[in-house]
Amino acid sequence: MASTAAAGNGSILPTTATAPPLRTHKDADLETTARRRRRLCCCLLVTLVVLLLVLAITLLVLFLTVLRVRDPTTHLVSTRLIGLSPRLSSLQLNATLLITVAVHNPNPASFTYATGGHTDLTYRGAHVGDADIDPGRIPSRGDGNVTMALTLQADRFAGDLTQLVGDVMAGSVALDASTRIPGRVAILGVFKRHAVAYSDCHLVLGVTEMGVRSQQCSDRTKL
Repeated sequence: MASTAAAGNGSILPTTATAPPLRTHKDADLETTARRRRRLCCCLLVTLVVLLLVLAITLLVLFLTVLRVRDPTTHLVSTRLIGLSPRLSSLQLNATLLITVAVHNPNPASFTYATGGHTDLTYRGAHVGDADIDPGRIPSRGDGNVTMALTLQADRFAGDLTQLVGDVMAGSVALDASTRIPGRVAILGVFKRHAVAYSDCHLVLGVTEMGVRSQQCSDRTKL
């Protein structure tokens, strides 16, 4: 009777709690698959980071060792007079010399050059001759010859004619040759880059033997 009265007086009766839904095998499989995917993504990300790091280190080592450009060395092999061009109207006499220069390439990259190579010859600071260089190729870690036809313009010696006569009487004439050869290097046959080879030489020509008595060259390559 008391319970009935309490209900009739508007009291809230206790309700039965709803049980949580039961986990099925399908839900468990979905969670397992999601965890596996997250683990796989993490593994792939870590592997990618490691590969990129190894690649960066490998390229750095190659650049500092194998791919590092080393300066070539040059040596004047021969000079030969191949022509005279007298100009009787102006009493000028130009001489053309065929010059062969041996080049040693210490790099694992071949050097190919087309047109554009040029040499300037100076005598005591005065420009007295120039030459265009024929196209060619220097193999990797190998040797090659660079041939050029150098034209000496006698009238340009006029400013130092007294000094020139003195040098000739002394038996030797000192000249400076500056060479610039643009081209392309092919590293390991894959990497190709533009490069410019420079050479600055101080030559002493012997008057009696009509040849090079001594030479000192400074060579460099710029990518």
